[in-house]
Amino acid sequence: MNVHSQAKRPRDPRLDFFRGLGMFIIYIAHLPGNWWTLWIPARFGFSDATEIFVFCSGMASAIAFGKIFDVHGWTMGAARILHRMWQVYWAHIGQFLLIAVGLVMLHESDYLNRCCGLTQDYVGSLNLWHLFDNTSVALPGLMTLTWVPNYFDILPMYVVILALIPLIMLASRVSVIAAFALSIGLWLAAQFGLLDLPAEPWPQADGLHRKWFFNPFAWQMLFFTGFAFMRGWIPAPPVSRKLMALCAAIVIVTIPFAYFRVHLNVEWIQEIRESIRPLWIKTEFGLFRYIHFLALAYLAWVAAGEHGKYLLGHGELWGRFVRVVQKVGQQSLAVFMASLVIAQAAGLLRDMVWGRGDWIPQILSNLLGFVALIAVAYTVSWYKSEPWRKPPKMSSDGSHEPPKAGVGSNPESKGKTQARATELT
Repeated sequence: MNVHSQAKRPRDPRLDFFRGLGMFIIYIAHLPGNWWTLWIPARFGFSDATEIFVFCSGMASAIAFGKIFDVHGWTMGAARILHRMWQVYWAHIGQFLLIAVGLVMLHESDYLNRCCGLTQDYVGSLNLWHLFDNTSVALPGLMTLTWVPNYFDILPMYVVILALIPLIMLASRVSVIAAFALSIGLWLAAQFGLLDLPAEPWPQADGLHRKWFFNPFAWQMLFFTGFAFMRGWIPAPPVSRKLMALCAAIVIVTIPFAYFRVHLNVEWIQEIRESIRPLWIKTEFGLFRYIHFLALAYLAWVAAGEHGKYLLGHGELWGRFVRVVQKVGQQSLAVFMASLVIAQAAGLLRDMVWGRGDWIPQILSNLLGFVALIAVAYTVSWYKSEPWRKPPKMSSDGSHEPPKAGVGSNPESKGKTQARATELT
C-alpha cells in the first residue's frame, strides 16, 4: 500500500460501529452486580469486548499514525506515538484518582449508611485502600504503573502496546515478515512467562507479585493484527461459504466450554476446559481466544458487507441506531474513560434507591448508563469540532453582525477554519 492510497482512504463505518458496540458491552461488564453480564458475548465464547476494543484500536492506530510514519519518517512517527502515550497515561491517572477519591469521600462521610443502610465497602471492592493506607508505596506505584488494580488495567495495557508501534514500524522497514515475527515472538515469550509486568509493588501471601491482568506483550498480537489489516500487510479475506461455515462451527463448538451453565454441570466438559486453560486464558491472551475472535470478526465483517453497506438501508429507526453507535465508536477513548466512572455511579445510585435484586433497577441502570455514554460521545465530538472557531450564524432578522475582517469573514480565514475542521475529523 502506498502513501497516496492510504491518505485517500475514507473512514470505515464498520470500524466505528463495532467499536461502539464494544463500548456498550464494556459498560455492562463494569457495572457492579449487573445481571446483564450473563448475556454478554464473553459468556458464550472465549473472546469478549476487550478483543473488540484492542483489535479496533489497532485498526484505528494504523489509520491515525501510519500515514505519519510514511510521510514524515520514523522519528516523527515515534514522536507522535510518544505524545499519544502521554495523553493516555494521564487519562488513566485522572480516571483512577477521580474514582478512588470519589469513593473514599463517599465512604468516609458515612452517607450511604445513614441514608440507605448500605454498609458495603465500595473502596475495598476495587482494591483501592492501598492508596490511602499505604500512600508512600501505592502512589509511586500508581505513577509508575507498577500498581494496576484490575478495574483500571486496560489503559495501561494500551500505553505499552502503543510503545511497540515504532518497533513494529521499524521492523516493517526490513520486511513485513520481520514485523510479524517480532509480534509473534513477543506473544510466545508471554505465553511461557518470559515477559510480564508487576501489578502491585508489594508481594502477595505466597511471596510472589501479582502480574498485570492484561499482559500487553501478549495482547499486542491482536492489536497488530488489526493494524496489519488496515496497513494492507494482510489482505482482506474472501467472502466464502466454506469459510463462513468454518467460522460458525468454531463459534458454536466453543459455547459449551465457555457457557458456565454447561461446563459447570457437565463433568467431562469442565475437565477438558481446565486441561486447555493455557489456550483460552485471558491474561496471556491464549491461542483459542485469538482464533475465536477472528472467527467472530469474520462473520461480523461478512454480515456488515463491503464498506458496511448492509449496516444501513433497513429503515430510519435502524439507521439512527447505527449512527448513534458509530458516534460512540468514534469517541471510544473518552467514552471508555467515562464508562468506568458512570458504571460506579450507576451502581451506587441503584443500590441506594432499589438494591440489586429487582429487574427494574437492573434495566434502568443499564439503559440510563447507555444514554450517558451517548451523551459523552456527542459532547466530546462537539468540543473536538471547535465550534468557537466558526463564524457566528446570522439570525433571520439580521440582528447579528457578520464577523469582522480577520475573525473569519474573509474567504481565506473561512478556508482555514474549514481545513482545521477537516483535519480534526
